[in-house]
Amino acid sequence: QCAGEEKRVGTRTVVVGHRPVSDTEAYVAQKFCDNRIVSSKYTLWNFLPKNLFEQFRRIANFYFLIIFLVQVIVDTPTSPVTSGLPLFFVITVTAIKQGYEDWLRHRADNEVNKSNVFVVENAKQVQKESEKIKVGDIVEVKADETFPCDLIFLASSSIDGTCYVTTASLDGESNFKTHYAVRDTTVLCTDEAIDTLTATIECEQPQPDLYKFVGRIIIYRSNQEPVARSLGPENLLLKGATLKNTKKIYGVAVYTGMETKMALNYQGKSQKRSAVEKSINAFLIVYLCILLGKATVCTTLKYVWQSNPFNDEPWYNEKTKKERETFKVLRMFTDFLSFMVLFNFIIPVSMYVTVEMQKFLGSFFISWDKEMYDEEMQEGALVNTSDLNEELGQVEYVFTDKTGTLTENSMEFIECCIDGHKYKDCISEVDGFSQTDGPLKYYGKAEKSREELFLRALCLCHTVQIKEADQVDGLMAHPERKCTYISSSPDEIALVKGAEKYGFTFLGLENDFMKIRNQKNETELYHLLHVLNFDPVRRRMSVIVRTTTGKLLLFCKGADSSIFPRVQQEEIQQTKVHVDRNAMDGYRTLCVAFKELTQKEYDKIDRQLNEAKMALQDREEKMAKVFDDTEADMHLIGATAVEDRLQEQLAETIEALHAAGMKVWVLTGDKMETAKSTCYACRLFQTSTELLELTARTVGESERKEDRLHELLLEYHKKLIQDVPKNRGGLKRSWTLSQEYGLIIDGSTLSLILNPSQDSGSSNYKSIFLQICLKCTAVLCCRMAPLQKAQIVRMVKNTKGSPITLSIGDGANDVSMILEAHVGIGIKGKEGRQASRNSDYAVPKFKHLRKLLLAHGHLYYVRIAHLVQYFFYKNLCFILPQFLYQFFCGFSQQPLYDAAYLTMYNICFTSLPILAYSLLEQHISIDTLTSDPQLYMKVSDNAMLQWRPFLYWTFLGAFEGLVFFFGVYFLFQNSSLEDNGKVFGNWTFGTIVFTVLVFTVTLKLALDTRFWTWMNHFVIWGSLAFYVFFSFFWGGVIWQQQRMYFVFAHMLTSVSTWLAIILLIFISLFPEILLIVLKNIKEKNHQVRNKMMHPTAPDSLSARPSVTPLLLRTFSDESNVL
Repeated sequence: QCAGEEKRVGTRTVVVGHRPVSDTEAYVAQKFCDNRIVSSKYTLWNFLPKNLFEQFRRIANFYFLIIFLVQVIVDTPTSPVTSGLPLFFVITVTAIKQGYEDWLRHRADNEVNKSNVFVVENAKQVQKESEKIKVGDIVEVKADETFPCDLIFLASSSIDGTCYVTTASLDGESNFKTHYAVRDTTVLCTDEAIDTLTATIECEQPQPDLYKFVGRIIIYRSNQEPVARSLGPENLLLKGATLKNTKKIYGVAVYTGMETKMALNYQGKSQKRSAVEKSINAFLIVYLCILLGKATVCTTLKYVWQSNPFNDEPWYNEKTKKERETFKVLRMFTDFLSFMVLFNFIIPVSMYVTVEMQKFLGSFFISWDKEMYDEEMQEGALVNTSDLNEELGQVEYVFTDKTGTLTENSMEFIECCIDGHKYKDCISEVDGFSQTDGPLKYYGKAEKSREELFLRALCLCHTVQIKEADQVDGLMAHPERKCTYISSSPDEIALVKGAEKYGFTFLGLENDFMKIRNQKNETELYHLLHVLNFDPVRRRMSVIVRTTTGKLLLFCKGADSSIFPRVQQEEIQQTKVHVDRNAMDGYRTLCVAFKELTQKEYDKIDRQLNEAKMALQDREEKMAKVFDDTEADMHLIGATAVEDRLQEQLAETIEALHAAGMKVWVLTGDKMETAKSTCYACRLFQTSTELLELTARTVGESERKEDRLHELLLEYHKKLIQDVPKNRGGLKRSWTLSQEYGLIIDGSTLSLILNPSQDSGSSNYKSIFLQICLKCTAVLCCRMAPLQKAQIVRMVKNTKGSPITLSIGDGANDVSMILEAHVGIGIKGKEGRQASRNSDYAVPKFKHLRKLLLAHGHLYYVRIAHLVQYFFYKNLCFILPQFLYQFFCGFSQQPLYDAAYLTMYNICFTSLPILAYSLLEQHISIDTLTSDPQLYMKVSDNAMLQWRPFLYWTFLGAFEGLVFFFGVYFLFQNSSLEDNGKVFGNWTFGTIVFTVLVFTVTLKLALDTRFWTWMNHFVIWGSLAFYVFFSFFWGGVIWQQQRMYFVFAHMLTSVSTWLAIILLIFISLFPEILLIVLKNIKEKNHQVRNKMMHPTAPDSLSARPSVTPLLLRTFSDESNVL
């Protein structure tokens, strides 16, 4: 640390090599964390309490824990085993799953922590385990090794102090990134030399952003003043990244262990809850009310029954002295708890673990889908979270980026404009251009010096790196191959290749000197002094170079909205015409400007830049201020047009999303004309679409712009809402007007709407704007900053009705909207993997969104909705006979079923069939779902989990429960059911009811199944066979003295029982069978009418599946019936 300078808050000081600076205050080593990585949640000693605490935070688990404790404490009619065993099963399965996952994390941590690394100590290499690295250690890393912690790059085997790094394990980017050693330490490339370094590093405290780093290194030399150099992300080598194409590097550890950027990025994204979860909670409340109601009714009727003295203490159930003396209110409360225990199985505790398993296992089907695999990228779909599978079937709004998402992000230089003159492809030297790709098309002629200046600007104003193809140890393995350009921006590569077509070739950067070859095949050398890097706020980048003659030049390129205000106004018009025309043609445009600097101007800029770079606090703001001052009063040279091709099947995908009832909004940073042209090309806007504009062009830039905005909003509001009849179709259908409207808005106008001035009286702008947007078929938001994209998503997400939103993008600037939406999807594009890392799902191309939503989303929603309804239905069937039985046993809390049946009903007898169904069912074929998008609307708006279908399933469960109980009850009216005159007891009665119950709910699922596989057959018929086997086993082998001994076998000896079971199953399922028959007749009649009306129409149209009955009942379509 510099003499007399206080250490700033929020920074840390690292002593390189633990070698304290001489002649300074006493050195006290700072405490930093060790280099152990701990990604696991649990340890051996805290696993049990911590895991149990987390699991019992779930309401259903906590509820069953209370029921279990009541059974233990209070004298209840059922054994604590009946609720304790299912709860134990659920808790154990979840704990095993989470424990296994944590064990894998422990194993992975140990592999990293115990790996060997080399540290330089006393000019020698010392081998250590990675976890023993300390902050300040100088570490040597060799080619193809992974960096063991976050290192400041000091020196490498390369003379120029550079190294190549891949960060695939961090952000998924497989391309090589160039990092630079500290300028004054590049020569220290041996153990002995690096050990002589005396320096301190002052840098920011650890933070998770992979692409930001602020620091400085102060190097001390004997008899010389300390030298301070700024440090940025280009000097930081991140843990988890891999060294490539470099023999070795030396670096000093600045962040270790859990303070490395990789470890800080372990933190998960905020939990997103699906609409299905909210429906489950609502249904649980209803069933909890039913449970409380049943317990209250039975408790009340029990005391009404016992008001008769004989009924109060019958001879077979006399009260104890303690019971007689107990306070009556306390007895009533105890009885109420006992009835709660008796009926508690109406709450399906096992549903949660089944839903979790369905989501977890179901997510693999997305990853395994071969149709969502991209051969070119050699990658398929990726599921980062399985909690939102069903949400993919409920999307109402799709927010998409343009570049790299709708387009290929594969740039090709098309043409350029220099001083208002347009240039295209040529083959021979004409007007100063030596071109190779076809005949020249040019309009007029710029001065040759301006042409060369423009092409030099393209060759110099970029951050492109050159990697020689198949380079090994500095030699070209295949000299005939050309070099490869490397850049984080495909635009820059396209511009450098464009300049190469026209005779100016970028040869590379070496020791801060950029080499280019001009049209005369001469090599020109430029000293690169400063790079003013691109950022999405400025939307431009610049370089300052010095020529061999000493001339200082600043070259700048950027968006026209960013460049035009900073150049001479008289130079704009002739170039603006070409820029606008290129944008209307759908090309990406950039403007190029320059200015010549005097030595005095440069010295001032250099000083300000160095001061800003050395700042540890607010460095970015200070640098932005210097950039803003520097990039002023420039001269416009020309503009470029680059084509970004649309992705394949883009238009078809967007049309399918529209047909499925989804509204697509494009949120892009591109200029309006380019984005509008793309929207027409991909059919987001139709030729018949009337476009409404809220842009700088229509609003204006004058002081009256807020008044003009107010007028436009009211005009559009009147046109779309006030003059249109009310539509009763709800939010989802509210935009289906006779005339289609599209809205275009830019970032500056959006800022006026979302952040109006205090005195403008425009606080309701946002509400009016939102109403207009919701009425439009498509919306284009251009010139958007990343946070504005998130604001748009949040605005729609929080509107009335809470429509389900989906955001899709490919770049870092899309991360904010991806995190904001209900479902975030990343495109595995060419702008890095930040988007896919932060998304819920990642796909190679936009076209894969069609199958992901229309097929996978539709099926997952239908499956899980049926699973939820089925669980509540089968538990109501299970408990209603128990409730009815109390009316026939004097409300004595006598169980109808044996404890073993109570325990195993949800765990063993009925769990696997519904799990298999919820994973495999395809009530409509995938091809039909993707080819007929309108089927998506049939299950939208959470249709299958609304109150109407819920009440239907509840009615069905109540009906079947009544049939089970009273059917068997009437059977028992015959006092003698056996040939020998014996009668069946209450356990036989309950067993017959339970047998009818198990067979009915299982066969109900078989009726619902439309896509039969061997697994469905195995679990459905296997579950029934297991029930029969278990009943024989339980009643005849174990504990011959217990109450169920030989009950099941004895029951089946009666012909009447067989007849009753078969008859009751048929009566219970008859309504379902009748509905299926009537539906099939209706569909056949519909097909006959269609053929009569359209005799030439293909059969596939008339036979299109209908899923309307699904919304109320179950899957009864004819497709995929085996």
